[in-house]
This record gives sequence, C-alpha cells and structure tokens, in this order.
Amino acid sequence: MIIFGTKGYLYQLAILTLVCGQCGNPAAHTLRKRVTKFTLFFVPLFPISTKYLTQCTFCGAEQKVTGEQAEQLQSQSTSGTSGRTHGQPQQHDRF
Repeated sequence: MIIFGTKGYLYQLAILTLVCGQCGNPAAHTLRKRVTKFTLFFVPLFPISTKYLTQCTFCGAEQKVTGEQAEQLQSQSTSGTSGRTHGQPQQHDRF
C-alpha cells in the first residue's frame, strides 16, 4: 500500500501599501507565496506548483502576480525595512 497526496504551504513574503484594483482604496496588501508539494507517506518531496498573489486587507480581493512581479514588490518592501520576511509558513493538508 502506497500513501501519496499533496500538501500546501502558504508563505507571507511582505506587507505592502498599494491601491486596490477592486475597491480603489489605498490599503495594506499581503504578498503571499503558495507552494504545493507532492507527498509520499506524508513526507513532502518536491514542489508541484508555486503561485504568488496579493490580497487587499480592506476588501479581501486577491490578485495573482507573476514571480518577477512578486520579486519586484518584495524588493520594494524590504528597501524600507530590515530585509526580513513577515510571519511563518502556514501548512494546509490536502488528500
């Protein structure tokens, strides 16, 4: 018997102040990285997909961004801070 599946990890990379495309308010947006990894016997082995997104803290709207855009946004946010990421990765199990 072989047990396999996927496990999702959510990393909060930065908190940015942007104008929301949905509600039009200048609000804090979280820049997140979502990684889905293949698991074998509950051990994560390799990433299957990586997605970047921003989420407005005012209205909750999410917008997908490319990896290059995420790097640019992250470098903009770390230029004003000490260069550290915010928070810890959150795990989400999927079977």
